[in-house]
Amino acid sequence: MQRMKIGIMGGTFNPIHNGHLLLGEMAYEQFGLDKVLIMPTKHPYYKDISGNIMEKDRVAMVQLAVNDNPHFEFSALELNREGTTYTVDTLEELHQKFPENDYYFILGKDSLDYLESWKDVTRIFELCKIIAASRDDLDGKIDEKIAYLNRKYHAEIFRLYSPNLEISSSYLRKELSTGKSCRYLVPDSVLAYIKENRLYG
Repeated sequence: MQRMKIGIMGGTFNPIHNGHLLLGEMAYEQFGLDKVLIMPTKHPYYKDISGNIMEKDRVAMVQLAVNDNPHFEFSALELNREGTTYTVDTLEELHQKFPENDYYFILGKDSLDYLESWKDVTRIFELCKIIAASRDDLDGKIDEKIAYLNRKYHAEIFRLYSPNLEISSSYLRKELSTGKSCRYLVPDSVLAYIKENRLYG
């Protein structure tokens, strides 16, 4: 059986937005991935889920956002596991269930800066390769950080070149709470769901 290259993009996705989707698409193209798992987290150790948004709504928004892209796939793996969500546990579970695949964890420059503080980071590097996004040439120090981590941990971290699309879920929640449109920042189907269900105030 031919090994598949599986991308993993996790997050609270509260809400999922076009920046997330662009990141997944760029990773898919630049690294020749077979598919990208879009994986909402259940209880991240680093922050609370803001805005009193229910899990079912985050799931629905992700499913709406990815259903027209054949190489994106919604994954409930972390949602189905109780307790605090740790990336290393997710990777261990994927390797147990699908040991024939190679895994590529997609993250942004901000997460790369804190990667050494993640639970069992050495094991994470054993279980997957890391794709670290930079925005064009604006992140001048990302190459130094990647080289340092690769050297220290014998990791395989690669730089992803992505257009400069500055969107954050916290910004969107604030704008939506004041009735702003947010069109072209969020997929139309997700924006319609938000309005229909009166999310984010």
